[in-house]
Amino acid sequence: MTETVRIERMSYGPAAVGRLSDGKTVFVEGAVPGDVAEVQLCEEKPRFARGRVTSVLEPSPDRVAPPCAAGCGGCPWSHLSYGAQRAAKRDGVVSALVRTAHLPAERAEALVAPCVGSKREWGYRNKLELACGTDSAGRLVLGMRPEGGGELVALDACPLANRLIEKAPKALRGALRFLAGNEDLGIFRVGVRGSLRTKDVEVALWTTPGPFPRAAAAKTLGSACKNTSLVRVIAEPGRARKVKKVEAIAGKGCWEEELAGVRFLTSAPSFFQVNTAQAEQLVALVREGLGLEEGAYVADLYAGGGTFSVPLAAAGADVVAVESAGSSVRDLRRNAERAGVDIEVIGGDAARELPDLGELDALVVDPPRAGLAPGVVDSIARAAPARVAYVSCDPQTWARDVALFETAGYRLAVATPVDLFPQTYHVEVVSIFTRERS
Repeated sequence: MTETVRIERMSYGPAAVGRLSDGKTVFVEGAVPGDVAEVQLCEEKPRFARGRVTSVLEPSPDRVAPPCAAGCGGCPWSHLSYGAQRAAKRDGVVSALVRTAHLPAERAEALVAPCVGSKREWGYRNKLELACGTDSAGRLVLGMRPEGGGELVALDACPLANRLIEKAPKALRGALRFLAGNEDLGIFRVGVRGSLRTKDVEVALWTTPGPFPRAAAAKTLGSACKNTSLVRVIAEPGRARKVKKVEAIAGKGCWEEELAGVRFLTSAPSFFQVNTAQAEQLVALVREGLGLEEGAYVADLYAGGGTFSVPLAAAGADVVAVESAGSSVRDLRRNAERAGVDIEVIGGDAARELPDLGELDALVVDPPRAGLAPGVVDSIARAAPARVAYVSCDPQTWARDVALFETAGYRLAVATPVDLFPQTYHVEVVSIFTRERS
């Protein structure tokens, strides 16, 4: 069944949104706001439908030709002009405040700043994570799986990655095929990081436990993409990917990046923002929003390797950082020492550790996509920081937490979308809350 649909807006997801002739909302992949398109309906639910574009009858002025047709799902908004991407991301943040946080539309519009765009619309990623599979001949392939699952799409290159690692998929595929021969080495994922600033390139082979040809790997992969480090991450495959051990096979054994004037060392399992230049925008917005005085007592929850902790301490704040991932805790301590700053590092769960931190002048939270754990907002309110900087990678869970903050006596002062992920629907939000009452 097909129907002609005028596309209205982008959703928080790969699809655009329009309405069928009966008024039902339809999510359409491959469409752009302003398109009039012939849409084939793929799924119908009582309240909405899903479809895909079969032909564009009237193209939107914001429709562009994507430079990549790999079909791996890594750049689902690449057919949308970059200006329209930024506008859609800001609109999505406003919509989340209205629909999820239940703020009045006028206030939500006033609170959300323009989306901070990325100077690099392509070639911005400092990291690629490649899944492993086999082709019809049983040979190893590297690629990505589209969102929601599906068959592995083999890649030769990725235009989202910076020039140091853009062609890494093809180079690593050839090297790993030679290394493996007819054996199964247990490799289920390959990570590669590259820094345009330090020129460091690290290859991380994620493998199941068992024997591994370390010397042969060092020799074979040594020049695959001019890597300065080669490590083996021994883990069990799956979403959790619990790490058992990290082995340095060749080179430095870690990856170094420069951000906000600080050199950061990052272990293969540890998190680091994939768009370095835009991560600096996050740090600047947090520092500006908190307006800290010398010696202010600041807690950084979900601190990672110190992206916020180290610059805040360098600016004169008295910082306590809480992080649960063991590799990130080690990275944070090392990065603080290298930067010559004193940070109290606590390895533990943010919700559990927060009540013991005492009264705070300010707080930074940068939680995972699920947002803050139950009870954390109440614990923050008891710690009574004058200002809270909340950095989020998911506007929906962030908006849920905005409502909790406002109920707990903190008022949202400003929210700034920052585009770390051009050509995708993902967006970071830096928000500042001020304490209204005890």
